[in-house]
Amino acid sequence: MFVRKKKNKSGVVSIQIIDKSSGRYKVIKTTGSFSEPRLIDALFKEGKEWLDTYQGQADMFKAIEKEKEEKQVVKHLISNIENVLLNGTQIILDKIYKSIGFDKINDDILKSLVIARLSQPMSKSATVDYLKAYFDEDIHYQKIYRYMDQLDNNEQEKIQRISVEHTRKILGNAIGLIFYDVTTLYFDSQKADELRENGFSKDGKHSQVQVVLGLLVSKGGYPLSYSLFNGSQYEGYTMLPVVEDFIQRFKLKEFVVVADSGLMNKTNITLLEEAG
Repeated sequence: MFVRKKKNKSGVVSIQIIDKSSGRYKVIKTTGSFSEPRLIDALFKEGKEWLDTYQGQADMFKAIEKEKEEKQVVKHLISNIENVLLNGTQIILDKIYKSIGFDKINDDILKSLVIARLSQPMSKSATVDYLKAYFDEDIHYQKIYRYMDQLDNNEQEKIQRISVEHTRKILGNAIGLIFYDVTTLYFDSQKADELRENGFSKDGKHSQVQVVLGLLVSKGGYPLSYSLFNGSQYEGYTMLPVVEDFIQRFKLKEFVVVADSGLMNKTNITLLEEAG
């Protein structure tokens, strides 16, 4: 009888107790299966100890060593579980971020902000604390504010093109259906400028300045494009500029636009039919 390591098709290694008699191999016992070398070695020792006991060769010192090994294995497993609980979100979102193609931008701050926003949407200051506490990333909040300007000026178009190409790939290279809607975003301020103005607030914050946000999404809710308008802009006049700009930049030929009835006036419908 002997102990062997058998590598399975899945990549894991099984530790087996084998009996060879009459030219045939028979599996007496399988002590377990792992892919990590450290755990494989521990199981292999456990298999040898079981074999020694089975053959009447056990001793008290091996029993003590076995207990120590078991404690080490348990400690290692618990440590791995804790790491997954703390960093599981980052592990998953890192892979999704890369699969979409955003890693081509090669910007660690962008990736950190995206993951933090999806995991724990908070203020800029709270995001800094979150990144430090959970991901050990030390980014000063002022750097985040400066980066937002850089993002708007330099990276917005690149990010949008990656997003649209990913959506096209998912939808079989044909977007076809576009959904458009409008909302308002208010500011805790009464100071107006060329963008932030008073207007009809969907949040009921009529005394505070706001901006109007128009958003295009595809079937399945994948984001395609967005545009900001000054806060006093009538929402019925926002759809055509957003849709026409998107059509020209991404060379759409056949599509259907679905929007709130208040946005789809006769002029908008006629012009969209001509564009399509």
